Amino acid sequence: MSDTSSRKANGLTYADAGVDIDSGNALVDRIKPFVKATARPGADSTIGGFGGLFDLKAAGFTDPILVAANDGVGTKLKIAIETGLHDTVGIDLVAMCVNDLVVQGAEPLFFLDYYACGALDVEAAASVVKGIAEGCRISGCALIGGETAEMPGMYAEKDYDLAGFAVGAVDREGLLPRHDVGEGDVLLGLASSGVHSNGFSLVRRIVERSGISLKDEAPFAIGSTLAQALMTPTRVYVKPLLAAMRRTSGVKALAHITGGGLPENLPRVLPHTLCAEIDLSAVSVPPVFKWLAAEGGVAQAEMLRTFNCGIGMVVVASRREAGIIREILVEEGEKVVEIGRLVPREGEAVVFKGALEL
Repeated sequence: MSDTSSRKANGLTYADAGVDIDSGNALVDRIKPFVKATARPGADSTIGGFGGLFDLKAAGFTDPILVAANDGVGTKLKIAIETGLHDTVGIDLVAMCVNDLVVQGAEPLFFLDYYACGALDVEAAASVVKGIAEGCRISGCALIGGETAEMPGMYAEKDYDLAGFAVGAVDREGLLPRHDVGEGDVLLGLASSGVHSNGFSLVRRIVERSGISLKDEAPFAIGSTLAQALMTPTRVYVKPLLAAMRRTSGVKALAHITGGGLPENLPRVLPHTLCAEIDLSAVSVPPVFKWLAAEGGVAQAEMLRTFNCGIGMVVVASRREAGIIREILVEEGEKVVEIGRLVPREGEAVVFKGALEL
């Protein structure tokens, strides 16, 4: 046998290098039912082609502006990987993107995901994608495609990372924020479901400092492990907000409260002449934030800049229609509280009165 033939007989394969194409194909087969369940007008949600298609005309838009957003889940994934709780991070991924679409008045249309890993675990990946499909179902958008990248040497064997990409549309006249945001407009706060997907580097540091295992019962949530409580998925606000915008004309602006909290996210939708005056005593602070503040010795100002502290979305509503907007949001399942008003700006864009109950 020649040297060339010998080398071919003992040659390496892609699987030898750590990439299993068969596992990738198995994952696609596993997730097809999840993807199909997210079908909506404009998308049939098939998967396996080179690109996903969407028909704007079939979705019912007449003068559409496309709005796009992308995001990840951050180091919340470290808890998922460490504990094997993979079933809700997909919801987080979708929520972080579609909540950023709806604040501009847009209806989410379709979503694509990017899943990168060291070695593909079909069960874990399928659980993640099932969560992504659930997030799409909750928000009313279609999962029309994605990418799985197996990259040994780039990631440790059990590690993975996620990115999401969402596109929505809004007819031109419905774009937010509106130009008539003005003095006296009411700020309505929509309750968060917990930490959502921001600040987890600090959360993980506090957990390490506490000495409590992620498998132990959460000090602030009887019946749940600490990991389960921290992994509560980000709330998806899309359908209730779309209902309020379609049934009233009083929604002037929306702010998704993510990294930077109220101090840094509210100014993004306000004119430079106006200040958000917020009464912190009106905010119902979830137990998880009280525990994080106490266990980590985190000051109120730092809590407000790092976490949502119980308010995941803020609606800037006209004074005349604030009441009906609140009623609609409550009907749609949201917990809503009036947290302040817009006043003339004399200095900072956000001014706090009172204190959080930490």
